[in-house]
Amino acid sequence: MKVLVIGKGGREHALCWRLSQSPSVRELYCAGGNPGIDQLARPVAIASTDIAALAEFVAGNKIDLTVVGPEEPLAAGIVDEFEKRGLRIFGPTRAAAELEASKTFAKTVMRRAGVPTADFESFTDADAARRFVAGRAGRPMVVKADGLAFGKGVTVCHDRQSALAAIGEAMESGRFGEAGRRVVIEEFLSGEEVSFFALCDGENAAPLGLVQDHKAIFDNDQGPNTGGMGAYSPLPHYDASFESRAMREVVEPTIAAMRAMGIPYRGVLYAGLIVSGERINVLEFNVRFGDPECQALMMRFSEDLAEALMAAAEGRIRDAAVRLSPKSAVALVLASGGYPGDYRKGLAINGLERIEGKEPSELKVKWALQRIRVKVFHAGTALENGRLVTDGGRVLTVTAMADDLRTAVDSAYQAADLIEFEGKHLRRDIARRGLQSRGVGESRPSKNDD
Repeated sequence: MKVLVIGKGGREHALCWRLSQSPSVRELYCAGGNPGIDQLARPVAIASTDIAALAEFVAGNKIDLTVVGPEEPLAAGIVDEFEKRGLRIFGPTRAAAELEASKTFAKTVMRRAGVPTADFESFTDADAARRFVAGRAGRPMVVKADGLAFGKGVTVCHDRQSALAAIGEAMESGRFGEAGRRVVIEEFLSGEEVSFFALCDGENAAPLGLVQDHKAIFDNDQGPNTGGMGAYSPLPHYDASFESRAMREVVEPTIAAMRAMGIPYRGVLYAGLIVSGERINVLEFNVRFGDPECQALMMRFSEDLAEALMAAAEGRIRDAAVRLSPKSAVALVLASGGYPGDYRKGLAINGLERIEGKEPSELKVKWALQRIRVKVFHAGTALENGRLVTDGGRVLTVTAMADDLRTAVDSAYQAADLIEFEGKHLRRDIARRGLQSRGVGESRPSKNDD
């Protein structure tokens, strides 16, 4: 089949990389792209938000399947437009994408489906929100911008003053634009955060596994939140029975509730969970693959990805082969100095040839002998006069897969240390919780992140 991927980040590079290995794919295109993606897929110079132009390209080039990476075109209704034209696309409709685009909608669906989540109230009036906070008697709470705020719309408030400040910033100062005109205020939940993914076809779903992301910029979860600084999968301290619970208690009732509302959910469902003891709660839903979670998952995905995504799009996910390798995958994000604040672009990137070049090295021989797979996914990169340079906050994702988590972690850091650019920053504690192998349900502090 002919496949188009939409997007330009590390997530989309990972999807293109895995799709390029699908036996069913004969031609691969990418709208957006980056220097890494362009080595795998034919570049298409159309913005991810130009839905009409994308639909024209797909129709004119007889693309069999379109895979949407970022959330913006989904929230803007790209699936609706494609389906109206009879074009096959993987992702939820605009109405179904409200699971991510509106936290109020998502919480309402959870409440209707009986999915466990924090108690909440939604507000469009700042004074009403302040009165609600005043009645909370100083209990910790979380203030969330209702709309898409790209990981920055969540404020954990441990006292009344911080909650009032968060309301003012979102609803009156316009910190998050239109996304913050409505806010959701919910109880603060403590525990360990994990991400669970499933492929859905509107009726049924197939589990795609657990991943743990690391949002804060610095080690030990310190500093401001980012889009994600690293991830690993599977999680040694959660077994198959936990994934079965996540399907039974979260994914399946959500899919059933959406179907009953006349809004069938097709695409990947990303459930952000928080676990405390034997209790599972949902913090949020996302309607696309996470980044860098996708990079770790695609390393482990062991079947024909194009066939699996097509099966979800066509309503036959039960017929699809959706399996992950039992090996461990670790993804490390290399970020620009200053990220998630201001950072420089155009800085030369060196060392990739030491990992992906043809020249043999002692490290490459070691990886081969130990059956370790190392792959670098591009995110914020560009070519300037044939030279690879930085072009974003998150620059590269160095990913390794090995028989055990410790070997995967060590290999990923060995590879990351071979890459150089001015101001390079990475966390040094990715997968720490997994390496500690603490038991299921032991509570850890949570930031209730977006």
